Amino acid sequence: MFISRRGALLAAVFSAGLSLGGPAAADTLADALALAYETNPVLQAQRASLRALDENVVQARAGWRPSISASASGTYSETRTPGAGGPVDLNGDGIPDGVAAGGIDERNSANAGFALNQPIWTGGRVGSAVSAARADILAGQENLRRIEAEVLGDVIVAYVDVRRDQEALRIRQNNVQVLTRQLEETDARFEVGEITRTDVAQAQARLAAAEAQLRSAEAGLAISRAEYAAVVGQNPGDLDPEPPLATILPPSVEQAYEAAEQNNPQVRQAIYAAQAAAARVSAARADRMPNLSLSGTVGWSGLADPFEPSDYSRNVTGRATLTVPIFTGGLNNSRVRAARERETASEQSVEQARRIAQQSVTRAWSQLLAARANIGSTDVQVRAARIAAEGVRQEQQVGLRTTIDVLNAEQELRAAELAQISARRDEYVASAAVLSAVGRLDAANLAPELTPYDPQANGRSLRYTWGWTPWEEPIGLVDSVFVPQATELDRSAPVSPVSTAQ
Repeated sequence: MFISRRGALLAAVFSAGLSLGGPAAADTLADALALAYETNPVLQAQRASLRALDENVVQARAGWRPSISASASGTYSETRTPGAGGPVDLNGDGIPDGVAAGGIDERNSANAGFALNQPIWTGGRVGSAVSAARADILAGQENLRRIEAEVLGDVIVAYVDVRRDQEALRIRQNNVQVLTRQLEETDARFEVGEITRTDVAQAQARLAAAEAQLRSAEAGLAISRAEYAAVVGQNPGDLDPEPPLATILPPSVEQAYEAAEQNNPQVRQAIYAAQAAAARVSAARADRMPNLSLSGTVGWSGLADPFEPSDYSRNVTGRATLTVPIFTGGLNNSRVRAARERETASEQSVEQARRIAQQSVTRAWSQLLAARANIGSTDVQVRAARIAAEGVRQEQQVGLRTTIDVLNAEQELRAAELAQISARRDEYVASAAVLSAVGRLDAANLAPELTPYDPQANGRSLRYTWGWTPWEEPIGLVDSVFVPQATELDRSAPVSPVSTAQ
């Protein structure tokens, strides 16, 4: 697998210079996003981690389920007794038969049994553990959303970087062609004595610089293609223009703040973590409560050799156990205080996540406005530089401009064109950053035809898996009466009043 991946990256390097002319089937941004969504190893690993996290609920609910164990043992003993010189009973009839001459006493036994234990009430300890596990899973789902947004954002950046660098390479190639023709014209004019050797040298220097810039542009495109292959999983082909994101962007910064408050994955993850911390406070308090359980055992015992099942005795016991903690040396109280402090820390993390989300919206929105302004400015700059370059060339033909004036005009035009494509790239990346901050950078918005991964499907399949018993439901209902339950947040309504950003 490593060799094939290395071959793909080498292909990205060696095909960079040919990417402008090779016309395979065009790739779209939706295709790249779909491929990364389905195959990216970071996403696959995070989904596997979330499926492992789903098992925590099963493990926690096992505290309401019965446990059955089996045991078997066999023993053998040998006692060697030296002669004592006195009369002894050799045959076991109670009558001395002779003088002890020493002997060997061999004994064996076998035991087997089953034990069953069924918790009836745990004081809320198991109910709290289940609630905390559910909150942890909800937090894990939001973390998966965050990772998905990061990966999809990386795909968008790689996609627009390749398109930008392809266009930059085209501009650099065109610049070399123009300067080559300019050098040829300069040589011809020098031969007839219209200009000096200085003009030729200036044209030669600019052409050499343009060729160096062309090599740098080829290297930059190769790097962008390698980054694209790393995140998407295949080399880019002939990339179509990226679709506009304006339809899913919030129309105003105020609505962006509100959307971030509702949907930002980090905020929601912090809220679920706070819910888990509250459940763990309840679990710490449950250690103070009584516990009630039923248990029973059945066992058989007898000789292992000779083995006669009919001679085995059977013992059956049943027990109801109520355990009431009375004094633990302050351990339980200390655990409760520690859990409360962790809950306080989690609540503060929610506020911190909200502030970071608002900061992210502010930064991304400001970058978006700046990029949009740059697009307008660079469009004007390109139009003006193109007119100026054409005018300087015409004025040179009638002797009003020098060679260096033409070279400067061409350089300004290429710089304006490069600034224009960079501004368009920055605007698109800033739009994606806004979507990420408000929680809308996901497959459903960017690739609607793609079937999204359902993070809850695995948890639903584990609800009634092996080990489930029908009577755990009423036991769990009673055990969870005073336990704070994990509540899934609604994305269609704010999770709390939206604060106004200054």
